[in-house]
Formats: sequence, C-alpha cells, structure tokens
Amino acid sequence: MLADLERLVRCESFSASLPAVARSALVVGALGERALGVAPELIVIEGVTHLRWSFGTPRVLLMGHHDTVWPMGSLRSHPWSVADGKARGPGVLDVKAGLVQMFHALASLPSPEGICVLVNGDEEVGSVTSRQLIEESARGCAATFVLEASADERGALKTARKGTSRYEVLVHGRAAHAGQEPEKGVNALVEVAHQVLSAAGLGAASAASGAEGELGPATVTPTLLTAGSARNTVPALARLSLDVRSPTTAAQDRIDTALRGLTARTPGARLEVLGGSRRPPMGPESSAALFALASRITAEQGRPPLRGAAVGGASDANYTAAVGCPTLDGLGAVGGGAHADSEYVDITQMVPRTRLLAELVARTRQ
Repeated sequence: MLADLERLVRCESFSASLPAVARSALVVGALGERALGVAPELIVIEGVTHLRWSFGTPRVLLMGHHDTVWPMGSLRSHPWSVADGKARGPGVLDVKAGLVQMFHALASLPSPEGICVLVNGDEEVGSVTSRQLIEESARGCAATFVLEASADERGALKTARKGTSRYEVLVHGRAAHAGQEPEKGVNALVEVAHQVLSAAGLGAASAASGAEGELGPATVTPTLLTAGSARNTVPALARLSLDVRSPTTAAQDRIDTALRGLTARTPGARLEVLGGSRRPPMGPESSAALFALASRITAEQGRPPLRGAAVGGASDANYTAAVGCPTLDGLGAVGGGAHADSEYVDITQMVPRTRLLAELVARTRQ
C-alpha cells in the first residue's frame, strides 16, 4: 500500500494544471486496473480527466478525487517521506491515501460486481465538470462511500456537511480626483465597507437564532476585498468575496435572498451581486444507517468505537446525498494537516480502514 501511495504522491496533480491531472489519471488508472482487472473509462470534460469503473448494475458507488491543492513543484519543498509511522507529501491525506485504501479494499473482494468507482479530477475546485457524472452515478445506488480523509486525527467519519455558496459583491461608484474634487466622486470603498458589515451580520444573526441543529449556524465570511485604482483617486469599483456555509437548504436559500436584497448606503453607488450556491447541504439523516452499519462492523473487527462528526467543509458527498443516495464520508485515510505544510497520514490506520471499507461494500451491494 505504501508503494502505491508513493507512486500517487510523486505524480503531482494540481487542479489548475490540466496536463498534470491527465498524467495523474493514468497513474491512478493503472493502480485501479491492477486491483479491478480492467482499465477505467477515461472521461475528459473541458480538459479535466476523470476515471470511472462500472460492474454490472451498480448498487454501491465509491468516490474519490485525484486532484490536489498543491501547486506544481511542491514535491521539492514537501517531498514524499515515511517516518515515525507517518507518510507525508503533497495530497497524501487529501485524498491519495484514500484512493489506495479503496483499491486495496476492492481487490480483497471476490468480485467487483455491483460496484461503480468514480475518481474525479476537479473536486478541489468545486467539481464543476464532474458534478453531473457524480449525480448520475449516485442515482439508484443503495450507498455511496466517499474516500475523503477522516474528520480528525482520531478517525471520525463525516456524517454531515454544510452546503457551500460563493458570492461576489461588486460596488460601482464614480471616480474623481481625491484632492481637488472628491465630492464629485462616489466612493466604492466606503460603500463596500458597509456591505462587509451587512454580510457578516447575516452570519451573526444565524448564530444568534440557535436554530440550525447539529451542523450549527450558517456562516457568512468576507474573504477577499479589492478597491480603487490609484492612491489619489476616489475608488470607482470595489469587489467583495463572501464564503457562505449553510446547514440546511432553507438556510442556504434564506441567505441567498438576503444577499441579493442588499442595498447601497452611499448616494450614487450601485450594487451587483454575483454567484450563488455551489454544493447543497448533506444532512445527518443521509448517513445515519450507513454509520450504524460501520459502527457494527468496527465492533465485530475488534476496533475502538467509531465516532461521527458534522463538518463545515463540503465535498462530493454533498452531491450524492442531495440526489437521495445514502452517503457516508470520511472513510479515507486517518491523519491531519490537509492542505497545510503539516499534512500527513497515519500509516498504522491504513489497513484497518481498508478492511472496514471492504466489509461495508460487501454488505451494502447485496
């Protein structure tokens, strides 16, 4: 398993580099072919390479991704290594070790009948080109197992996820000389300051209500702000980016309505709100039965009790749950530091997680 993981990690696959993602697909495909006995279907959509295997009438969907957030050349500063029970390298936790565990779990079964495997190449950037593939593959299945990393360093599974939305608020003002006649301008920077506070207040109001359940309140986080063109010019344009995480579809819709209803405070300024929802929420009801099954299997295998966790981050599990397919996430590697310099995989947990997945697949595809 470590040899396979090394091959995947050494093949860099930054989402923004389509040639790198294409090369990675070949390496992942070779690993999958060895485990499953057949080559994958390579699906290229808008230059992004995805892989799919399908056997008979699928009852179980297994999903992972082979793209990473790590820019090309990251191996020089974050080389592959194994020491003190930890494997390190770009994307080792998110989610290349999960892919290795998945293929080894499937290779341990008598046959892959009734299974569909989908490994996409754009999860880290929102699965824009693969969303339709994901939803089509999940419809009609009895279960989806997602090989994202565990929720924490102790191996908790991800039983619920918030939905995600992205917005950009454009503030249109009017330029003027900041020294000679500032009164003739409409300051977009001053106006966008009002909008930062208004948007952030939507998240604060959700938190104050205390009515969102297990996933907690919706959050509205201003993340990027740009304005102006010169130090001596009244800014004519400002841009504000917002990251929204919602525990329910109702909360997602409520915040969308509120953001599109923002009004300018500065006379002469005009607002334009772009963007919207990206991934729908995954409620805890989507995973309840599968988590109970996983807990029974873990006990039978003599492992410590499983824990579940609701998380704010989204994944492709959000899509499969939204089309009505029972979904359990976080079945990939145990470790920590995803997307960070400290990213690592606990290699002592790779085999136990593989055995858990194999048994889950065996029992749900019947």
